[in-house]
Formats: sequence, C-alpha cells, structure tokens
Amino acid sequence: MRSRGLASLARALKQQAHESTLIHTSIAAKSTSTSGVGRIPHMETYINTHTHTTSPRQALPAAAASISAANQPYPADAAKEASWHTKAAALGALGLGLAATTGAVALADEAEHGLHAPQYPWPHEGLFSSYDRMWVGGVWGVMSLDKCTITQIIHTIPAQFTDASIRRGFQVYQQVCAACHSMNLVHFRDLVGVSHTEDEAKELALEIEVTDGPNDEGENFERPGKLSDHLPNPYMNEQHARYANGGAYPPDLSLITKARHDGQNYVFSLLLGYKEPPAGVSVREGLYYNPYFPGGAIAMPKMLADGGVEYDDGTEATESQQAKDVVTFLAWAAEPEADERKLMGAKFMFVLALALVQAVYYKRWKWSSLKSRRIVVDVVN
Repeated sequence: MRSRGLASLARALKQQAHESTLIHTSIAAKSTSTSGVGRIPHMETYINTHTHTTSPRQALPAAAASISAANQPYPADAAKEASWHTKAAALGALGLGLAATTGAVALADEAEHGLHAPQYPWPHEGLFSSYDRMWVGGVWGVMSLDKCTITQIIHTIPAQFTDASIRRGFQVYQQVCAACHSMNLVHFRDLVGVSHTEDEAKELALEIEVTDGPNDEGENFERPGKLSDHLPNPYMNEQHARYANGGAYPPDLSLITKARHDGQNYVFSLLLGYKEPPAGVSVREGLYYNPYFPGGAIAMPKMLADGGVEYDDGTEATESQQAKDVVTFLAWAAEPEADERKLMGAKFMFVLALALVQAVYYKRWKWSSLKSRRIVVDVVN
C-alpha cells in the first residue's frame, strides 16, 4: 500500500512538472516573437534547463524557483516604473519653475505698481450702511412759568445730525493735507448739513481771501470767501506746485479714492506705510520709502503723527485715527451722494417688493376661476 501511494504521488508531481514546462514554453515563444520587447530571461533559462525534467524529486524545487522568479519585477515593468519616476520628476521640476516664475513676476509687479493694500472693514461701505452721525445743535433757552403755563422760548438753534468722521477728516485735511493738496471740486456749501452747520461753513469760508474780478475798473480784487467758493488751492498753478515740491506735483484729492485702484484701502495704507528701506534698497535724497507707492519711493514725507491734530469732539488723535478720518472725508468728497443713493435704493426695493406681492395676488385671483373650472365632456350627446 505504501509503495502504491508513493507511485501515485510521483505520477502527480511528474504531471505537474510537465504542465508547467508547457506553460513556460508558450510564454517564452510569445515573448521572443515581439522583437525582443518584454522578454523574460529567467523563464527562458528555466525552460532550457527543465524541458526534459521527469524526476519527481526535481519537479518541486523547479516549480518553487519558477514561482519565486515570477514574483520578482520584470525588466519591462522596471522600465515602465522608471519612466513614471522620470515623468514625475519632470512635472515637479516644471512646477518649481512655474512657481519661481510666478514669484519673480509678482515681485516685479510689486516693484512697479506697489504693494497691494490689505482690505479694511470701512463702516460706511455696507449696502445699508452710512457715515457715522453725531448730534449738533438743539433747542435751548430760558422758559418762564406763569401760572403753570410756558410763556416763551427765548432762543432756538436748529438741531441736526452731522457726520462725525467726515468732520474730523476735514480737520485733518485742513490742518495737514491742505498745505500741498487742493480739492477744487469741493465747495464750502457742500459741508453744510454734512459735517458743519451753515454758520460754521460761512465762518470757514470767511477765513480765506479769494481773488475775484474784474471790477468796474477792469482789475482783479481780493474778497472774503463765501459758501460758493471751493476749498482754497495752495498753489497758483502746476508749475508753482512742482517748483515748491522738487519737481513732484501733489494731486488734487477731490476724486483720489476713485482715481486709484482700491482707493480707500490704498490711501489708508499709503498714509501709514512709511518705513525704513530694507537691506539692498536705496532711495535717493528727497524721496521716502513706502512699499504701497508705485516704485516704492514717494516725494511726500510722512505727515501724520500721534497728537498732530486736536479734534473738536475730544477724540484721541492717534496716527491711525487721523488716517481713517481723512480717508472717510476723501471717500465722501468723491461720492457725496452715496447715502442718498443707498436710501433711494432701499425705498425702491421696498416698493418693488410690495408690487411683487400685489402682482402675485392679482395673478392668482385672476386665474382662480379658470384653474378651478371643471370641464365635462358628454360623449353620448
């Protein structure tokens, strides 16, 4: 019985070795017929060595060796993997090159156009936001009581709201910026009801002398300012301004927040952006380093400092507070109708919403009789 079992096991191993030889022979024939591409050398060696293997004892080691060789990476797979590694390295190098190029372009753009200003939450920029208000004036007087009746109010001052930040910004402009910059599109009458009362605006206008004329003799003359006059110009003309500022021309500030990209944030950052030039950056004499200004060198020196202005309402005049207030004033000067436009828009949207409700109701009422109608078809008659 034992000899019969061994004989059966030997026949099974012999048959398995024979089938394995046929399979490897077929694979080798296919690999050699493709012009040497994808050849499997270790299988060809196994075929040449074990084609006539008939011993059962040699069949198991040969099969194990073939399985072990089959688990190793083929040269074709190794070449494909190397190709993928090469492509990945090329893509990585391309990405690094693009990043370096983008960085160089960004640096060049920053040097030419200035550092991009950060975004600040201006309180008047919202859809339903307005400039901050303060109460100016009011009813006051002495009332005499006679038999529990009020007889007279001696004096009355018109009460109104004014824009506190605009008023403080006008102070900063008047005391700091007006020495070099003009605002030819803003008149004293524009301040009435916004930042000043009418009497205050008239007093401001009377502080200046305006060249007017000609008179009856054909000559110009000096007269006190009035509400219809624009804010005074510090220079007679552009040539005078350039001569006084070393060739630089201080721009008119009437529309400056509209004339510059991201105007409010740009002006605010510019006013607070003065610093010492970094290592490797040289600024010629008469210019000052400011990264937010195109080119990085500006002819205007730093003008704002803590306590440089004394506000009428007692607000602490820090450097950032002055910059915020003067930018608010300049934003209002560029768009004095902003609050009225927002109010008109809100009213329009409210009326439009009411009209929409009425239109929907009318449509449902008009079509209700048609949509609820029942049609009966009498097929017989």
